[in-house]
Amino acid sequence: MRTLQNKIFLLLSLFLFISACVPAQTAELATPTEPVFVTSPITDTPAVPTETPLPTNTPLPALERAKYTLNTNIDYDAHTVSVDQIIQYPNLTGNQLSTLVLAITPNLWDGSFSLTSITMDGEPVTAYTLNGQRLDISLASLLPANGVTEIKLQYTLTLPFAEQEDPSVSRPRIYGYTSRQINLVNWYPFVVPNINGEWILHDPWFYGEHLVYDSADYEINLRFSEPTTAPIVAASGVPEVQSDGSTRYTITSARTFALSASREFQTSSTQLGDISLTSYYFAFNERGGQAALQASAQALQVFSARYGAYPHKSLAIVMGDFNDGMEYSAFYYLSKDFYNLYDGTPANYLTFVAVHETAHQWWFEQVANDQALQPWLDESLATYSERLYYESTYPDIVPWWWSYRIDFYKPEGFVDIPIYEGQGFRPYTNATYFQGAYFLEEVRQRIGDEAFFAFIQTYFNEGRGKIVTAEDFFRILRASTGADISDLINQYFRSVYP
Repeated sequence: MRTLQNKIFLLLSLFLFISACVPAQTAELATPTEPVFVTSPITDTPAVPTETPLPTNTPLPALERAKYTLNTNIDYDAHTVSVDQIIQYPNLTGNQLSTLVLAITPNLWDGSFSLTSITMDGEPVTAYTLNGQRLDISLASLLPANGVTEIKLQYTLTLPFAEQEDPSVSRPRIYGYTSRQINLVNWYPFVVPNINGEWILHDPWFYGEHLVYDSADYEINLRFSEPTTAPIVAASGVPEVQSDGSTRYTITSARTFALSASREFQTSSTQLGDISLTSYYFAFNERGGQAALQASAQALQVFSARYGAYPHKSLAIVMGDFNDGMEYSAFYYLSKDFYNLYDGTPANYLTFVAVHETAHQWWFEQVANDQALQPWLDESLATYSERLYYESTYPDIVPWWWSYRIDFYKPEGFVDIPIYEGQGFRPYTNATYFQGAYFLEEVRQRIGDEAFFAFIQTYFNEGRGKIVTAEDFFRILRASTGADISDLINQYFRSVYP
């Protein structure tokens, strides 16, 4: 009898083992306008071999900020990217969390983002919703304050053709590929900030930036499908070639990780102490590439003295095969049009936009803000930083800068408008960028240079690594001077700030 029972037990065990080996059905991902509800785990062959995993049930160490590890393979000619990603996320909200919200910006483009699998702390995620750029994950158990969870995702990106006209946007699309380069910006899922119990993820708009970022640490292990024809890479981190032929990029306490790759890039570099600056440009505009490098190096020195130290060991200055400029961590794009318009002097668009984007390494990268609802906090300071650059480096050009850069557009409007109320790109920039610069200039004249720059440095030191608000700005400004600036606030801002 026991022998028969043993045989039955073995047969049942074998049946259960075989059943467990059958992969669960892969959930069909939604288009950006349709949510998907997943009730069964997704398992499939990983797109990229993963690094050695942490042992099961090993407690994750306490973290000061989230850590993102992306094992990435790029097929340059096919315009596809395969990623194994690990997110180690610490709950620094002070409260228990029952959900996590991730931004997946590539899912805004139909067919660009394809999710293969997702697990949390070694267990398949059994329920989530993906709607447009927003991924909501319901946690199987509450994540306590200061607890750490590990999310693993496997996915493939099919990059959109970014040179194609898109009537839904009024600015060029950066994410994707052009005939000259691949551009990976906001390309990986990331956990959005949780502020006062609210997950901060705004809708995209026709101009301006809509994403808000916590600081995080990044490690990107990069391979190309065809190493013999691999392009030159500009990236947010410092590269280190590994023994297996991959390249590892690392950057700490950063808002983003951006990457651009092209077989046509030319490069020029300079060194400031332990900081390496590299300009990436196309051969037809070497003079502009050299000028952008020089302007950034000068600006980095000016802003380090005025504000505080630059935090990273590298800065990539990248000529974009599109007509736009944009800042990322230790990395920024300049429009190809600025290179084409460069006239060999510092009194031109290439120089002051290079300086503007360099300034964002302080006002965005180190001191962050809600770019959708309070974009003036970084854009006004980055614009006024152009004035400080010319004041320090080419003082005779300051009047030209005010006339050509600011006054030419006859700016008007309130500084503190969200991107959604700008009524067009030019009215938006006139108010947020240029009226903001006027405001800062008038405050400086009212309170004097000593108090003004003491305020800027205090604001920088208190906001570094954080996401600040307009209330923080005015609280610190009021504490930095005894002068009455109420009339200036009433003139330039529609909101009342105490």
